[in-house]
Amino acid sequence: MVLATREFAGGSSSSDGTNSNLNTLEINEFNFEESHSTRSTIEDGYEDESINITKDNKPLLNNTDNGSLGRIIINMFGNKNDSPFIQNVYLEDDDLNIILAGYQFNRFRLYLYYIFCFLTGGALYLLARWLPKIWIWWVGNVCVMGKAEWVVVENQWGEIAIEYVNRKYYGGTISSVFTIDQLDDEDAASHKIYPDEILHYLHYFDYWKDPSWTSTKILKKGITRDVHNEREIIFGPNMIDVQEKSTLQLLMDEVLHPFYIFQVFSMILWCLDEYYYYAACIFIISATSVINTLIETKQTMHRLREMSKFVCDVRIFRNGLWRYTSSEDLVPGDVFEISDPNLHVYPCDAILLTGDCIVNESMLTGESVPVSKLPITDATLHKMDLTAVNVQPEVSKHFLFSGTKIVRVRRAKNNAISFDNNDDEGVALALVVRTGFNTTKGSLIRSMLFPKPNKFKFYRDSFRFIGILAIIAGIGFIISTVNFIRMGVNNHLIIVRALDLITIVVPPALPTTMSIGTSFSLARLRKAQIFCISPARVNIGGKLNVMCFDKTGTLTEDGLDVLGVRCVDQTKNRFSDLHTSADTLSNVNLNDPTVDIKSVTESDFVSILYVMTTCHSLKLVNGELIGDPLDLKMFEFTKWLLEESGQSSLRPSSSTGISSSTSDQPATHTSMIGTGSIIPTVVRPPGSGQFNLSDLLNNESTSFLELGIIRTFEFVSSLRRMSVLVKRLRSPTMEVYVKGAPEVMREICRPDTIPDDYDELLHYYTHHGFRVIACASKRFNNLNWMKAQKVKRDQVEQDLQFLGIIIFENKLKNSTPPVIEKLMRAKIRQIMCTGDNVLTAVSVSRECGLINKNTKTYIPRFIEGSSVSPRAEIAWENLDDPKDFLDSKTLKPLIQSVSNYSNEYPLLNASSYDLAVTGDVFRWMVDFADETALFRMLIKGQIFARMSPDEKHELVEKLQLMGYCVGFCGDGANDCGALKAADVGLSLSEAEASVAAPFTSRTMDIGCVIEVIIEGRAALVTSFSCFKYMALYSIIQFTTVSLLYVFDSNLGNFQFLYIDLFLILPIAILMGRTEPYSRLHPKRPTASLVSRRVLTSLIGQILIQSGFQFFVYLLIRKQPWYKPPDIDPDDKNIVSFENTVLFLLSCYQYILIAAVFSVGPPYRKSMYSNVPFILSTIFLTLLTSLILLSPSSLMQQIFELISIENYFRWWLLFIAALDFILSWLMEKYVFGHIVQWIGILTGSKVKVQKKLYKKVQRELEMN
Repeated sequence: MVLATREFAGGSSSSDGTNSNLNTLEINEFNFEESHSTRSTIEDGYEDESINITKDNKPLLNNTDNGSLGRIIINMFGNKNDSPFIQNVYLEDDDLNIILAGYQFNRFRLYLYYIFCFLTGGALYLLARWLPKIWIWWVGNVCVMGKAEWVVVENQWGEIAIEYVNRKYYGGTISSVFTIDQLDDEDAASHKIYPDEILHYLHYFDYWKDPSWTSTKILKKGITRDVHNEREIIFGPNMIDVQEKSTLQLLMDEVLHPFYIFQVFSMILWCLDEYYYYAACIFIISATSVINTLIETKQTMHRLREMSKFVCDVRIFRNGLWRYTSSEDLVPGDVFEISDPNLHVYPCDAILLTGDCIVNESMLTGESVPVSKLPITDATLHKMDLTAVNVQPEVSKHFLFSGTKIVRVRRAKNNAISFDNNDDEGVALALVVRTGFNTTKGSLIRSMLFPKPNKFKFYRDSFRFIGILAIIAGIGFIISTVNFIRMGVNNHLIIVRALDLITIVVPPALPTTMSIGTSFSLARLRKAQIFCISPARVNIGGKLNVMCFDKTGTLTEDGLDVLGVRCVDQTKNRFSDLHTSADTLSNVNLNDPTVDIKSVTESDFVSILYVMTTCHSLKLVNGELIGDPLDLKMFEFTKWLLEESGQSSLRPSSSTGISSSTSDQPATHTSMIGTGSIIPTVVRPPGSGQFNLSDLLNNESTSFLELGIIRTFEFVSSLRRMSVLVKRLRSPTMEVYVKGAPEVMREICRPDTIPDDYDELLHYYTHHGFRVIACASKRFNNLNWMKAQKVKRDQVEQDLQFLGIIIFENKLKNSTPPVIEKLMRAKIRQIMCTGDNVLTAVSVSRECGLINKNTKTYIPRFIEGSSVSPRAEIAWENLDDPKDFLDSKTLKPLIQSVSNYSNEYPLLNASSYDLAVTGDVFRWMVDFADETALFRMLIKGQIFARMSPDEKHELVEKLQLMGYCVGFCGDGANDCGALKAADVGLSLSEAEASVAAPFTSRTMDIGCVIEVIIEGRAALVTSFSCFKYMALYSIIQFTTVSLLYVFDSNLGNFQFLYIDLFLILPIAILMGRTEPYSRLHPKRPTASLVSRRVLTSLIGQILIQSGFQFFVYLLIRKQPWYKPPDIDPDDKNIVSFENTVLFLLSCYQYILIAAVFSVGPPYRKSMYSNVPFILSTIFLTLLTSLILLSPSSLMQQIFELISIENYFRWWLLFIAALDFILSWLMEKYVFGHIVQWIGILTGSKVKVQKKLYKKVQRELEMN
């Protein structure tokens, strides 16, 4: 994406366009939001405060590296769309809405702001930092963009960033960069009249493509130095540089956060109240925390910078000369050599012009299989659309992504690249199309750095609850102040002690303790080889109720074994018997070196063998065949040899495969291809001798059977097939061999070649879970090499002769059925989302238990029209009973009779059924279907087959719109969009972390899904427990202090220290260490802090603990030996009977409430499994009992306790035990029933379903 202002900063321009200088808004970050709340980035709308993008040499077309220019909504104005000062921008790639508004400083108010900041000791500055809208309102005057000194950017979540404007001079004209097509309607109309007239608004471009990019011949000439200089100003340096903030900046961001400001405020209060020891300890803890955070942040930033920044030397062709330059110097339009031995990683997004290469794209996609890239053609160049969110499939095979590793490059010969068309040395060339943050890698790095705000209910409710605690603190403040005034306490003490209540009710450690559960879960996931780049997603994993799975490589094994081949017997017009060996496909054994190859007779059986040996995308790298696992298994089945230009032939064996170390090996630069090497790839059987010109000249009798692959039409997901043009040595003709999905191949083959039992056999194999690939061929008598390079694909792939089918056995992974069963028991819906055949998908789903064999499955087909026809008609047909249909509008069964239902799957529940949806039907349903039918399809659809990557992405989004919390698990190959869109995306990849998904598992099975869910549930429950514990801790201490405030007393210095450091700190940390429960419970944990269950528990425990404190407070005063405290209005009055008993009882309460809130099954293991927590609890209980029952004089002196009678000590211990028993019984057995009673009393009316999917489910059940 490119963010540019073609805004002229005032001035005028003559109509002839002379001296039309392009002055562009350039933004410097000035973000007033606190570092832990607001994030801003140019394209994603929010940026981590600890991370800025380098702003040195900033471009005019800003490639999202200045912090927060994305989308803004300024709430201070009425109708934003009518305001001439505000612009709306929608960033499609990031699905982000922003509004931008230009401002100038009101100098008078600005100076007043500085004065008041000084007079208030910086308090006003902090307020402006935390509430930037106030600062904007006070010091800014809104203005047109051309005169703006700074710009306010606000996204759809209300997050604000303030960016200062920087202007750069650009000596060219608008028409030198932008075309009329890239302007909006208003500007385009003006531009046609005045080609270089000033444009008065900020303009955003999500792409840039030079209009001169019309042919590869022109592209090879590169650009001139002048053009480079212009584009360098516009696009900036080619670098993804995440700038590290200085230690001082990080320190300021950290200590000026409201959390630490509140702690500073608290420590000042404690010092004023002479709690020096306590304040000193809290200061040391806070300082340690800040230092650890700084160190961790610096390390994280350094790792991010090392991962994202890449600079190398590249050999470029500029100004008609070859020279080396830094990759930072690259701009769109540059031509560089990729066959340079020193180049191992692509430094930018580029398109391949000459040569070919193999790249490893696992960093971007998680796909471990290297991908082949071919030179782009003029036709594909015209189709290249850089506006698309994803690179088009037909362009991707020519597209070199920034950050991908080079596995192998083959150079081309005789590239005419000089201006005078003189031949130059043979090199492989690529054209730069996108640089820096505009590249695909830059987009993914942004998605890592700037994730969308987490709208998880728990986090929202937690801040609301903190607000409630603050209200309680305010009430306590007022009551205490009135009481102190009544008692005649010194004004200084009144203020200090009343404010101290606020620090008690809102504990400073509350935000930290809420993340403890997540931290422990992340550590356990790492041990299980599951890595997470978005910790906030851990808790969300606990709320998943839909899990989508890719099929191949996820539910099933990666490699498909060839079961056999069935050819067409032309004499019978039926399929032959199954050939389980390639040897039986020919009249002679081609794999026997002693056999005369000349005796081979052409037949359909041999032709299908030729398809298997040539129609693939395999490449030979370092003596190993690499490529698609299906192609590899197919070629291994033939036992033929493969040889690429300049490389030795290789015969595949059982050990041949995709080397796991391929991605780590340096790039291999092999021989040249091109005009000097007409046939780059040759295959032959072991029985055929290698062609030798001297043998031919000497008329020696040698057998030759070599097939040369002249041209390859790569597999395209929309076509679902691939083809190759092949020439046999010494043959005057060429053949085209095609393989693809059976449904598609039938459309391009001659009907007379389709066997009579085609549908029957295909139905059998797909119903039994086999993957079927159909093969076809065609002979060309008048096609030479030159014509073969120019012929169009649709001319080749028509009127083919159907040859037969290859049957692959796709085995389930051993772990798949038990994982599916666990998810089923947990009532987590599972969906298969695959690109494979729908019948194969149904068979695999039944085998693994994803759909019940006893449940009817309906499959759609078009009976009129197609996926692009608004008035198309769809029939939903029972897979096992052709007479059973669904109503196409209501998706309800038309007939209830099941007499014809297949005996293979006996029916248990006639009203239960599933849908297996094909990609074309899904597309039509989304685009044209009635909303009710679409929703019901999404509810009942268990299988989505023949889905393209974009359709997988869209399915996830549609499920989310219905209210589901969606997870997606795939191998990352073509699931990137779905993985990123899902609430929890889990990529199965050998990489430690893939930017394609929040979670990456190095264990290549779906067992990791269970781990993520149980850890998510454990983390969520732990967060609730810790929050409830900290909230109750603050209320217990608030109650204690409030009771002591009645007679102007308080807790002592070391009493506070003992409670906060010895009790609360270790308990709060260790209670989150409990591991998750091994089984998934059908009910998900709540994510709402304001749910009846949570509030009932919390309020109930508050009443119990406060009640016991009031009871003890009154009980001690009834004792015959009790003496009222001597109150000194100017002293602390700590030593008293009330202080002693309340302190000791509250210590027990802090311990017992931790045990009560330590939730065990069904989401976490029993509290007793957490040994460190149990040991610390026992130790602290014994220590507190020691202080109660047998305190030494030193203890009494330190804790400022007063001696009480022994019998009352035991009474106090008994009361604490009774408190624990009552709290535990109420929590375990009573509060749950109270919640149900409340629900009955308040739920007399029918509950309104807030989730759309629940509403649709209810409608289906009622109907």
